[in-house]
Amino acid sequence: MRVTVSYPNIEGKHFDHAYYQMQHRKLVMDRLAEHGLQRVEMDKALTDGAGGKPSLVASAHLIFMDLAGFQKGMAAHGREVMGDIANYTDISPTVLISEMAP
Repeated sequence: MRVTVSYPNIEGKHFDHAYYQMQHRKLVMDRLAEHGLQRVEMDKALTDGAGGKPSLVASAHLIFMDLAGFQKGMAAHGREVMGDIANYTDISPTVLISEMAP
């Protein structure tokens, strides 16, 4: 299963991609690996399909073995992981949980 965390591109908001991709990614991996996190893919949005301003500034895709592992991991470490968001952005993320096709 995949958990996608997206950050909308909002005028006047900040986003530190270096911190996000280095420190936050490491925190997520360190805390959630024992709960079935297999990998984390992070995107830095550059443009929309027409070459204009993208609707998102960044996204992360967390690949887990199953939903239960994600839920257990967030129950155990969610406060710390979510609390770290303030270190790289003032944008509230959206979360989408998906089943991946084989």
